Amino acid sequence: MVSPAIAMPRTDEDELELVVREHARLVYRIAYAALRNHHDAEDATQETFMRVLRYRQKLGEVRELKTWLARIAWRVALGRRGKSREVALDDIGEAISKVHSTGATAEEVVQGNQLGAVLQDLMGALPAKLRDPLTLSTLEELTPAEIAEVLGTNEAAVRSRIFRARQILKQKLAARWEGKHGA
Repeated sequence: MVSPAIAMPRTDEDELELVVREHARLVYRIAYAALRNHHDAEDATQETFMRVLRYRQKLGEVRELKTWLARIAWRVALGRRGKSREVALDDIGEAISKVHSTGATAEEVVQGNQLGAVLQDLMGALPAKLRDPLTLSTLEELTPAEIAEVLGTNEAAVRSRIFRARQILKQKLAARWEGKHGA
């Protein structure tokens, strides 16, 4: 005869561990989107959860945990964004292994990397007011309501900024394409 499981009361540590397990990937992706560096994003992720640990007594009061964590991760990443970064040997190794694992030809990989670099440059040239909502929407797949919460603005402004950012990118890509291939 198997005895029924006894429900154990959850401790703060259990709750915090569950939060980390469920949301670590989201926090990392947001940090990576802002920092564009694997090691910096890992550091920002760790710092984000250290802040959550520091304010764990507020966990029970949080209505939208995903949005709350995204806001913390975004602020931590922005705080780290200005710091100088070095190219790590691990990043070079990751790039090499990426070429081997895709099964694409070297030329296809280079073209894809070049397009990605162009898009990254064009997005980086956008004003922060347009770039940040676009990054959170496109790369992190947050909803306009979640983005508004993270950035401390309203949903209509987020939608408008995403639309405007996409229009600017479209125009700039078209201009580069025409300049490279002739009109």
